[in-house]
Amino acid sequence: MRAIWRRGKPVQLLHHPDQGSQYSSEDFQRLLASQDILCSMSRRGDCWDNAAMESFFSTLTTERTARKTYVTRDDARANVFDYIERFYNPRRRHSTLGQVSPDQLEIASKSLG
Repeated sequence: MRAIWRRGKPVQLLHHPDQGSQYSSEDFQRLLASQDILCSMSRRGDCWDNAAMESFFSTLTTERTARKTYVTRDDARANVFDYIERFYNPRRRHSTLGQVSPDQLEIASKSLG
């Protein structure tokens, strides 16, 4: 909901969750449907749909959280938020995105479409 609030309701969005009960719950599926978000949950043992998120979490761990000890959950949340919002999305370049950041790609996509 934070992403929808921040970026607006998407024209097309595909959500790639894992098999977790929070993602397969009726409440979550209704939320996705109410926002016109298509859920693409692969079968158990088939990780291809979730490969991008697995890559992100690996990067987050390697670049930010691996050697850090947090005193509180709020400290951890703030550090991860800072990483995503102040570094990863606006500045971190990605080879799969043509060496631009996620924010740069989103801006370019909006100007084309």
